[in-house]
Amino acid sequence: MSQYQAGILLPIPKQARYMMFTIQEADMLHACLADLAAAADGSELVVGIGQSLISALDCEIPGMRVFPSLANLGIEIPSTSAALWCWLRGNDRGELYHRAKDIEEMLAPALRLTDVVDAFEYRDARDLSGYEDGTENPKGDEAIDAVFVSGQGAGMDGSSFVAVQQWLHDLEYLRGMSDSERDDIVGRHIADNEEFDEAPESAHVKRTAQESYEPPAFVVRRSMP
Repeated sequence: MSQYQAGILLPIPKQARYMMFTIQEADMLHACLADLAAAADGSELVVGIGQSLISALDCEIPGMRVFPSLANLGIEIPSTSAALWCWLRGNDRGELYHRAKDIEEMLAPALRLTDVVDAFEYRDARDLSGYEDGTENPKGDEAIDAVFVSGQGAGMDGSSFVAVQQWLHDLEYLRGMSDSERDDIVGRHIADNEEFDEAPESAHVKRTAQESYEPPAFVVRRSMP
């Protein structure tokens, strides 16, 4: 395996900032991306490129596609793709602010910042609902095999595919429930994170079980409120 961005599998940082960019001046892309490549260490700064940027560079990445819009039963999930995505990781929110400004200025000739989301670690990397996220994530070598491309040659080996999603949780609704009602929704006990022997079919663990997909969906989920 060649180079890969270690931050993808490192523990969730105490603080983070997500930055999304759109193309502003295509003629300047190569120079700005070269500067970004020199600044991105893959640990404190993880970078992802979107389909519009790939197309603007007249490139093609096998397996790459835009995440589709989804709608069902009164629920709509829009597709809000970005040309470039940066995940800044650290411990100090002020430091992340200044690093983000440096990146914004570095890319300004070619790319325009369109969205910024600040995030943080809650307890031991839990969702604000209090439950752990990514309990079924593979570990060790299995995680490396699941996350990083291998055997595809230079430029592909060590790369990853990422789907970045932002969800609004109805925490007031959850707070109005008993512990057992919340546990039934998730399919795990909040006290010890143990999965129910027989969780309701509507439970989160039933609807997102990786082994229930064909082919199996071996992915690593990272979540920060």
